[in-house]
Amino acid sequence: MSNREQLISLYKKYELTPEHVFKHKHYTIITRQGIDKIQALAKIDITYETISLDREFAVIKAIGLLDNRRVESYGEADRKTNCKNEYHIAMAEKRAMSRVVLKLTGFYAIDGVYGQDESEDFKKNQS
Repeated sequence: MSNREQLISLYKKYELTPEHVFKHKHYTIITRQGIDKIQALAKIDITYETISLDREFAVIKAIGLLDNRRVESYGEADRKTNCKNEYHIAMAEKRAMSRVVLKLTGFYAIDGVYGQDESEDFKKNQS
């Protein structure tokens, strides 16, 4: 099955619409709302652990459970380099959550698919 066919199959399985997905340069980006929808439909349980936390930098570990599978991933946010908003702790959590959800549901097995929160560069062009 091609990458495109795999993506279409996953879009249908998780009821994603064009508002949940967009192309950005060379990548396919799933929006925050799309990630939340995937998590809800897949019934992924996620817990979080704080790894590092200060006024400028945060690392959060997300642990996701789906059926008998367990996945861990990290989200980081550094206000000096990769997080322009005031809420760097929340951004680190969103990044960790996004990565866990995409790993558990097979989206990361497809080259070039990312969650919107994974990079400041993955913002949807509003023009």
